Amino acid sequence: MVEQNKNPQVQDKNLVDTTPVWIDGAAELAELCERLRTQGAVALDTEFMRSRTFYPLPALVQLGDGKRCYLIDNLAIEDLGPLRALLVDTRVVKIMHSCSEDLETLDRLLGVIPEPIFDTQIAAAISGMRSGLGYAATVSALLQIDLPKSETRSDWLQRPLSESQKNYAALDVAWLPLVYALLLKKLREQDRLEWLREDCKALVEAARNPEPFDQYYRKVKGAWRLNSDQLAVLQDLCAWREREARVRNMPRNHLLKENVCLSLAQAMPKYLATLAQPGLEGKTLRKYGETLLEIITAAGEREDKPPRLPQPLNRAEGEVLKSLREEVNRLAEVADLPPEILVRKKELEALVQSDAPDLEGRLCGWRRQVVGEPLIKALNTLNKA
Repeated sequence: MVEQNKNPQVQDKNLVDTTPVWIDGAAELAELCERLRTQGAVALDTEFMRSRTFYPLPALVQLGDGKRCYLIDNLAIEDLGPLRALLVDTRVVKIMHSCSEDLETLDRLLGVIPEPIFDTQIAAAISGMRSGLGYAATVSALLQIDLPKSETRSDWLQRPLSESQKNYAALDVAWLPLVYALLLKKLREQDRLEWLREDCKALVEAARNPEPFDQYYRKVKGAWRLNSDQLAVLQDLCAWREREARVRNMPRNHLLKENVCLSLAQAMPKYLATLAQPGLEGKTLRKYGETLLEIITAAGEREDKPPRLPQPLNRAEGEVLKSLREEVNRLAEVADLPPEILVRKKELEALVQSDAPDLEGRLCGWRRQVVGEPLIKALNTLNKA
């Protein structure tokens, strides 16, 4: 369930104490989490650093109960078991905003994905507000409160944190319970709470089941130009890069840039001397050159080579896509929804290029109900024309 707190009260925002409460002891954490587990919902956020690593470095966990804001110093507390227990307690809704990276950070820190969650960014969009609203914009729109942006690029791993950092971190959870109560009320009135449940469940599932490494090649810009032999090389290079980046805990582009993967797949070099190019030289070439050659050679000998990727839409297909997007905009206006959350451009392109348009696996749940069948009908009409 997305929400367990049946009728959260929309309290006076003046009653919220935004003064941060610093928690750096195991006993304090255990007492706090035990108390929060008796509530229907708790605000949750994280601060982390990620400039030179693949994985986020968890630096702080923020909790809010609608009255006070608590900053959990995960660097100082060895036993985070009580926090883990709170986050997996299905009786307690975790209120978050744009939470994908927070879920990854908490998984890294605690080995769990919080559930159930109520993502206020998604809830705002489903309720009819703009898609992709940031936390500050959401708070401003719903509560008429302006939040500072002064610490967005802080060093959150430093200790002690400055008072400015602590205050900023506290505000990240201070207003979430009020935002939650307002959006929950609105979604109930619109009979759209099930829509939010579907989308939040999908977020959790995506965090638990990341995309397979052998599918990353499909994201490479220009990969559609490659033949099957070259795509096999690109597929294996990208998969190696994903594995290696995680093992070494370094950003994938620090390891091997995407354009270098594409260039190697196009050329399929056979010798170390022909491997060098901008972005693959010096220390990097000496370190990974032999491995990359082995990957390229083995990929070229594969029998199960991937099919070619779809080409960009031609002019006629582009006109069909334009008409479909106009139909999506019309349906969004009727439903009082931002069109961006209904269907992605890539999904529309796939429908246009398909010989037998099928929405299975592309649009499901409430989106199929709102836009699915009208889109297929519009596409069939356009194809006949």
